[in-house]
Amino acid sequence: MLVLEGPWRHEYIITNGIKLHYVTQGEGPLMLMLHGFPEFWYSWRHQIPAFATRYRVVALDLRGYNDSDKPHDASSYNMDELLLDIEGVIQGLGYQRCVLVGHDWGGAIAWCFAYAHPEMVEKLVVMNIPHPAKFQAGLRTLEQLQRSWYIFFFQLPWLPEFCLEWADFRAIAAALTETAVNKAAFGLLDIEAYKDAAAKRGALTAMVNYYRNLLGGVIGQQWGKLAVPTLMLWGEQDTAFGKELTYGTEDYVPDLRIHYIPNSGHWVQQEQPQLVNQWLKEFLFQ
Repeated sequence: MLVLEGPWRHEYIITNGIKLHYVTQGEGPLMLMLHGFPEFWYSWRHQIPAFATRYRVVALDLRGYNDSDKPHDASSYNMDELLLDIEGVIQGLGYQRCVLVGHDWGGAIAWCFAYAHPEMVEKLVVMNIPHPAKFQAGLRTLEQLQRSWYIFFFQLPWLPEFCLEWADFRAIAAALTETAVNKAAFGLLDIEAYKDAAAKRGALTAMVNYYRNLLGGVIGQQWGKLAVPTLMLWGEQDTAFGKELTYGTEDYVPDLRIHYIPNSGHWVQQEQPQLVNQWLKEFLFQ
């Protein structure tokens, strides 16, 4: 078992009836980071120390992941429950608002939370996850349907979990290393960390249950204009989401900045951490 120590602290919080694990460093305004699939707080390892000089950085293990509680009921992973988790974390840490940062599934939650509680989001940062309305539109194209095949595969019972666990979680490792442009982003210890997190009892089913609630959650809603300053960072060679899904986001988010990051796939904050941190600092500090 890897011990993922660093300049941060490991802590827990009770929210929405469950216990969530998080890593934190720094003092000041809250900067809350939400990871994606198949990751955990560790995906923010390059950002936590970089922003702890000005913020209380909190990198959460979402429900079902790593050391957070893993409710058994599939409906426990619907978007309403996820939003209650985030609201409870912000308030439970003693804050009324935060800078909210999300990647992949964490970005989807961040989009939805900013719509539901704009008063609690000072600034929004999303990485390699399109605006929900753009994703809905994308799913009406053959190209994005082909990219999103796994979403439909994950609707099946038990088989996705079996495939993810097979051969020492080979699919978890492949999802990271084979789609990354910067192969150096994931060393052996990094891959082992992600495998260990996925191997915890109940984690695989919990992770897949996010997708089993997707079609009735993020997809199918109506989206108006979001009055929150927003930064979108996008690794240009993402195999999961086409770059074209970012076009027209300003129709929904008037106060929007977009930076496209070359030589990066989907895992942008891990593949190009220096550029990601540079654009984050420009957005937050100026």
